[in-house]
Amino acid sequence: MSWALIAVIISLLGFAVAGYLYKWVNSQPKGDEALEEIGLLIKRGADTFLKREYSVLAKFVVVVFVLILLFLPQPIWTNDEPLRNVLTAISYILGSVLSALAGKIGIKVATIANVKAAVAAKKGIAPAFSVGFRGGAVMGMAVVGTSLFGAGILFLLTKDPTVLLGFSFGASSLALFAKAGGGIYTKTADISADLVGKVELGIPEDDPRNPAVIADNVGDNVGDVAGMGADLFDSNIASITAAVVIGLSLGQHELVFCYGALGLLASIIGVLSSKIGKDKNPSKALNRGTYITTAAFAIITAVVSYAFKYSIRIWAATIVGLVVGVIIGITSDYFTSDDKRPVRNVAKASSMGPAFTILGGLCYGLLSSFPALIGIGVSALAAYKICEPLGPGYAMFGISMSAMGMLSIVGMIISNDAYGPIVDNSRGLAEMTGMGDEVLRITDELDSAGNTVKAVTKGFAIGAAGLTVIALLGAYQEIVESATGEFINFDIMSPVVFFGILAGLAIPAIFSAMLMLGVDRNAQRMVAEIHRQFSEIPGLKEGKPGVKPEYNKCIDIATIGALKELLPAGAVAILATLAVGFIGGIHAIGGFLAGNIMSGLLLALLMANAGGLWDNAKKYIEAGAFGGKGSDAHKAAVIGDTVGDPCKDTAGPSINTQITVVSLVSSLAAILFIRFSLFK
Repeated sequence: MSWALIAVIISLLGFAVAGYLYKWVNSQPKGDEALEEIGLLIKRGADTFLKREYSVLAKFVVVVFVLILLFLPQPIWTNDEPLRNVLTAISYILGSVLSALAGKIGIKVATIANVKAAVAAKKGIAPAFSVGFRGGAVMGMAVVGTSLFGAGILFLLTKDPTVLLGFSFGASSLALFAKAGGGIYTKTADISADLVGKVELGIPEDDPRNPAVIADNVGDNVGDVAGMGADLFDSNIASITAAVVIGLSLGQHELVFCYGALGLLASIIGVLSSKIGKDKNPSKALNRGTYITTAAFAIITAVVSYAFKYSIRIWAATIVGLVVGVIIGITSDYFTSDDKRPVRNVAKASSMGPAFTILGGLCYGLLSSFPALIGIGVSALAAYKICEPLGPGYAMFGISMSAMGMLSIVGMIISNDAYGPIVDNSRGLAEMTGMGDEVLRITDELDSAGNTVKAVTKGFAIGAAGLTVIALLGAYQEIVESATGEFINFDIMSPVVFFGILAGLAIPAIFSAMLMLGVDRNAQRMVAEIHRQFSEIPGLKEGKPGVKPEYNKCIDIATIGALKELLPAGAVAILATLAVGFIGGIHAIGGFLAGNIMSGLLLALLMANAGGLWDNAKKYIEAGAFGGKGSDAHKAAVIGDTVGDPCKDTAGPSINTQITVVSLVSSLAAILFIRFSLFK
C-alpha cells in the first residue's frame, strides 16, 4: 500500500471540504449597501497588496530558480545526475506557487466571510460564529491539502528527498517574505490608527473618520490570514520533508505520509464538528474543536499503527509531540488571556503609566518562554529516548515524528487562527456602518475569543517550528554523512563550530530589528498622512455628513512601505547562512543552525506572548476595567499595544519561518559547503 498515494487522495477530500465550506459561507445573506461598500474596499485593498507583493516575489523566485538549477544540490556541470538539479528547481517553483495559492484562497474567503459574519451577528452569536469559523476553516483545509498534495505527488514521481527539500524551500522562502510583508503592512496601519485615533483624538478603534481604518482592516487579512497561512504551510511541509529525509534510509518514509494523511482526516472531523454550544461561549467552541481533533488523531493513528504493525514506539513519539503542542498552547493562553493574572496585573500597572505597562509585559513575556522551551526540549528528549532502542537512526527519526505529531492538527489550528481576523474585521464593519450596540457586543465577544486563540496558535506555531528545525538539523546531518561517508559530530569546543553558533545566535536579532524598524519607518509616514488629512479636510475630525477620509492614501503608504522592507531582512538571513557555510564549512553550519534555533525560539516566544499580553491588557481596560476607554490606564495600554504589535504580528511569527529557511538552505547547499569552504 502506498501511503503517499493515500495522502494525495485525502488531500483531495480536504479540497472538497474546503469547497463545501466556501460555498456555504458565500450563500449566507448579504449586508446593506454601506456594509458591502466598505467590505469591497477591504477586499480590493487586500487583493491589490497581494498582487503587488506576489509580483515582487515572483522576480525573487525566478532568480532563486536559476541558482538552484545551476548549483544545487551541486554544480550542474559536475553532477552525474543533472536531472536532480532540474527537478529540485521545478519543485522549488511548485512549493512557492502552492504557498502563494493557499494565501490567495484564504484572503478570498476571509474578505467574504467578514461581511457575512457581521450580518449573521444580527441573528445572534451562534450564526456569526459559524460564519467566522467556517470561513477560517477554508484556509485550514486549503493549506494542509496543498502541502500534503504537493509532497505526495513529488515523492510518488521522484522518490528523491532532495526534490522534497526544494519543494519545502519554495514554501518556506515565500512564507518568509509573505509573513514579513503582511506583518509590516498590518502593523503599520494598526499602530498609526491607534496612536492618532485612540491616544490623540480619543475616537473608537474602527471610527470611519480615521483615514487608516480601512488599511488596518486590510492588514488583518494580509498579515493574519495570508501571512500565517503561508507560515504554517511552511512548517507543515518542512516537518514532512525532514521526516522523509531521515525515514527514507530506515524504510519508514511511508509512515510519514500515513500520519500526515491521518492528521488531515482528523482536522476534517474537528472542523465539521465545531459548533458553539448552549453556553454560547466562542472560546470554548474553538478549544473543543482542537481537543476533538487531537483525540481523533491519537485514536486513528493508534488503530492504523496496530493494523499495519507499525512500531508503537514511533506512534508514542508522535503523540508526545501532539500533547506537548497542546500544552504549549495552554501556557500561551495563560500568559495572554484577559481572564488570567498576567494580563490583569499589567492592565492594573497601566494606571501608573506606560513605563509600567512595558516593564510588566516584557517580564511576563520572558517568563512565558520557559514552559514552551522546556516543552520543546522534553518532547525532543522523550521522542529520542522512546525510539532509540529501535536501532541506529531511529532516535532522530523519533524527533522528526514528534514534530509531525505537533503539526498533525495544523488544519484545525489554521482554522482557529484565520477565524480571528475574520471576526475582527466583522467587528470593524459593524462599527463603521452603525449596526447597533447588540451587534457590536456579539462581534466584540467573537473578537475577544479570536485574540485569545491567535495567541495560542502563535505559541503552537513557534513550538512546532522548534521541533521541526531540530528534525531539519538531523536531516542536514543525514545529508552530510551520505555525501562524505563518515559520521559527523558538532563539537562546541571546536572554534569553527563555535564561530557558527555565535553567528547563528545573532541572525534572529538582526532579522527582527530590520522588520520592526521597517514598521517604525512606515508607521511614521502614515501618522504624518493621518495628521495631514485631519488638518486639511474640512469637517473630517467633526464627522460631518458626507465627509470621507482619503483611505487609499493610507493603503498606498502601507503597501509601498511593506514591499520596500520585506526583502532585505530575509535576504540577510539567507546570505549569512551561505557566508558561514563557505567560510566555516559543514561543521560551522551545524553550529550556526544550533545557535539560530536557540536564539530564534527564545525571541519568537518572548515577542509573540508579550505582544499578545499587551494587546489583551488594552482590551481588558476597554471592557471597563481601571477607568475604561479614554482613561490614563487605557492610554498607557494603547502605547503598550503599539510596542507589542510589531513584536507579535511582524517579527515574532516571522522568526520561526526564518529558522526553517536557513535550515533548508543549509541542507540544499551542503555539498557546496563540503567542496568549497575556506575551513574544512
